Amino acid sequence: MKRNALRNSQARVRSHGGTSRRRFLKGVGACIAVPSLETFLPRSLRAAAPALATTPDGAPQRMAFVYFPNGAQQDNWFPAGGGREFVLNKTMQPLESLKDQIQIIGRLDHINATPGPDGAGDHARANATFLTGVRARKTAGSDIHLGVSIDQVAAEHVGHATRFPSLELSCDAVRKSGGCDSGYSCAYQFNLSWKTPTTPMTPEPNPRLVFERLFGSPSGAGNGGVAARRAEQKSILDFVLDDSRALHRELSQKDRQKLDEYLTGVRDIEQRIERAENFEDVPLPEVEPPEGIPADYGEHMNLMFDMLALAFQTDSTRVATLLLAGDGTNRAFPQIEIPEGHHYLTHQRDEEKQAKVAEIDLYYMQHFARFLQKLDQTEDANGKSVLHNSMIVYGCGIADGNRHTHDNLPVILAGAGGGTLDTGRYIKAGSEPMTNLYLSMLDRMGIEGVKRFGDSTGRLRGI
Repeated sequence: MKRNALRNSQARVRSHGGTSRRRFLKGVGACIAVPSLETFLPRSLRAAAPALATTPDGAPQRMAFVYFPNGAQQDNWFPAGGGREFVLNKTMQPLESLKDQIQIIGRLDHINATPGPDGAGDHARANATFLTGVRARKTAGSDIHLGVSIDQVAAEHVGHATRFPSLELSCDAVRKSGGCDSGYSCAYQFNLSWKTPTTPMTPEPNPRLVFERLFGSPSGAGNGGVAARRAEQKSILDFVLDDSRALHRELSQKDRQKLDEYLTGVRDIEQRIERAENFEDVPLPEVEPPEGIPADYGEHMNLMFDMLALAFQTDSTRVATLLLAGDGTNRAFPQIEIPEGHHYLTHQRDEEKQAKVAEIDLYYMQHFARFLQKLDQTEDANGKSVLHNSMIVYGCGIADGNRHTHDNLPVILAGAGGGTLDTGRYIKAGSEPMTNLYLSMLDRMGIEGVKRFGDSTGRLRGI
């Protein structure tokens, strides 16, 4: 019987409303998900009824949450004007070319991050409340208690449709215990995602480990293959070469180009991780980067953003979080000639130091804009961009870093949600809980029946 060379490249994943087919390139100790290709798109896709975590025309619908720390320098954040007639301020200038694919949302609040009877600890509460809308129990012990985060609500409903129900990433340290901010556990400050009120989803900060998770063998036997590949300094692509060639023969010319571009991107990330592991340099002050984490913070962010982009492109997951740094971080930025710590600068009111805070905000924004541009340049199964078929929240649980305010938070919603969002606007919500936005995002993921979340008061209308 004739052997089908592509049989091992196919995987079937049961999803709401039917069966979706996902393809993989497989080899010894390697398993690479293939991006959505028109060649294998069911003819009935556009006529099918929307399912969970799909756009109206049937492509994957993604959601991600990216957190930056210490609030935003207010004078340089919010645009001038409103509605569609707005002018980006200094901090958002890197988004100018993507202006019609974002919404800047003002006047969203997190009241449960405010001090109330709990006193100091705004940075821990900002992190903890951001995706939960719940007030964290003030404790530095093991009796932590918060709430389920919105990404995990989504993952519970749609996670079965992908290899990974959700993906949790970080460019900061991982801390699960101990005291970090005025009597609050470090678990609150270094985790965005919470599976249960007492169980955070620990994010992965090491690009190498994220890479191996996405592209290494999903079976236990794959660990040896991964080790062998690293010992021989081979590319993961060498191990799936035969499967790749077989798949290539089945594709249209357009899909061949798409696959080639994707595999080139995989190899580029692999080489950058290898360079980071082998690069010997003077580490940043008080930071000894572990293996796989670049000494350069900007490159670390870029690597994590790139792997998140690949995870979306290959439909490995449709739900993700990325913590750029835990709130309250005092990281210095020698890359942009700022030797002072970020947190320290936010509490200095003279113009020179506030200008440095604005430069740090701009630095973070430049890396976020690069990520959005990558998604915008990546074509999805329905011919639209991955960015078009995504909802990506970029924000912080603190507004003014000096006063530790938690109202009128700095929030950007990027992507069109598959055409379900009205992009290209600066809107002012009117002092609503940020959790109202999250409920509206769940609706666009096809998730029904969630009437309340955290401190929500309803849906955020008009987005």
